Amino acid sequence: MKNRRIMVVSAEMAPYSKSGGLGDVVGALPTHLVQQGHTVTVMIPFWGFMRHRDTPQSEEAGEAEIVVEKTPYKVRFRRAQVSDNLSIVFVHSEECFGRYQVHMYAHNNDALRFFIFNKAIICFLQQQKELPEIINCHDWHAGLIPNFLHAAAKKDPALANIATVFTFHNLPFQMQGNWWAVPGDKVDDGHGNPPRELDRIRWTNFMRRGIAYADIINTVSERYAQEVLTPEFGQGLDHLLTRRKKDLFGIINGIDYTVFNPLFDKFLWHDYDWNRLDQKLLNKRKLQELAGLEQNDNTPLLGMVHRMSEQKGFDLIEKIIPDLMELDAQIVVLGTGDRDYIRMFEELAKRYPKKVAFFTSPIGSLENREVSSRIYAGSDMFLMPSRYEPCGVSQLISLRYGSIPIVHKTGGLSDTVIDFDPRTGRGTGFVFTHYRPENLLMALTRALENFKYPQVWEHLTWEAMRESYSWVMPAQKYWELYELAIKRHAERVSNGATKDH
Repeated sequence: MKNRRIMVVSAEMAPYSKSGGLGDVVGALPTHLVQQGHTVTVMIPFWGFMRHRDTPQSEEAGEAEIVVEKTPYKVRFRRAQVSDNLSIVFVHSEECFGRYQVHMYAHNNDALRFFIFNKAIICFLQQQKELPEIINCHDWHAGLIPNFLHAAAKKDPALANIATVFTFHNLPFQMQGNWWAVPGDKVDDGHGNPPRELDRIRWTNFMRRGIAYADIINTVSERYAQEVLTPEFGQGLDHLLTRRKKDLFGIINGIDYTVFNPLFDKFLWHDYDWNRLDQKLLNKRKLQELAGLEQNDNTPLLGMVHRMSEQKGFDLIEKIIPDLMELDAQIVVLGTGDRDYIRMFEELAKRYPKKVAFFTSPIGSLENREVSSRIYAGSDMFLMPSRYEPCGVSQLISLRYGSIPIVHKTGGLSDTVIDFDPRTGRGTGFVFTHYRPENLLMALTRALENFKYPQVWEHLTWEAMRESYSWVMPAQKYWELYELAIKRHAERVSNGATKDH
């Protein structure tokens, strides 16, 4: 394996900043790339709330001034050396990131802020003596970098040799606001250099340009990489993705078993592994107590830890509520997001206090992490009926904690959860194919029926917990993608390909 100089660019990186799976991926992947022998630099914004978090010591690493329609935006770079071959460069801008103390996204200047962030990455590169061989850009927030590099390379030959990989984690999120709500005369076709005018920056489709200009494109499961080629899942980009099909790959995310592991999760009442399932039962009793539910070992306990949105299948759950309340089961939910779904579970918890418990806390907070760990450990089953799921991390965590996933056959859920067959003993969860409430209810009923047989359920739990989705294999696959990107980029440069789209 040839050691490479790799740069990873993202809007977030756990544990410093996180809104979901993107932060987890960028928090774990660089460490495993370093373990393979590579040198990795991660570039992320320094958000206002990070001042109150434990971030590594950093030192000045340059500055830049980016002008948009005669308005200058000052950016500072500070480098933190995390280990011998892993560093984080924090991109400081009070205007773009520093003033944001809670929410990173969904502001009316998102496009401008991330335009400046992308441009700042190019300015940083132009100041370096040693350049990365490959840049892995994550999601729309970093989508203009391949486009900027292509434009800058014409004037700066040193940048012409940098290959790019664009990784998208969730295709609907392509730009500021909803891509489908863009006025017809404002739609960005992705051709040419990134715009410089404010009114055009506002409507720029960052993700479209990332897909168009990167040497290699990947997403976070093999099945999702196929699904996005269809109009149903392609979110208006299926034609572009189909044209670039030979450059599109899927790699399932891993999870960090030094973090998500019931054997030494500091938030659990009792640690355990697949050989000590009696300790998992003790966690169930404590969770029932915490949630105000009846402490009964024989009552199946369903867990949910999700952003509350239609994507996660809450519309299906809403339709089966009457049936769900008739079942001999309890449910504990931790979530934030859509106010209607929050209200639905708040009302259910009041109406059925012995069957339903609802918690809500900010994603990434210590409270959220503590309650989520306890739900994974204490629940018998994990409900995740997502309408679509590019990869999904929750089901991977639930497998390791022995909370049996009940999932819709889509995206990464299809790639990671095997439908259980009690006749053969094979399988790790309960899977339903058609996205309909009656199919979810059928899968849930199958799970509850199997729970009645302790030996069958213990075997299923044991099989689920022994599944391995660490970052070792995904990191190897990312390295292979980087090698392919470097090769194809070199071929394009030598052939004089312009890659104008």
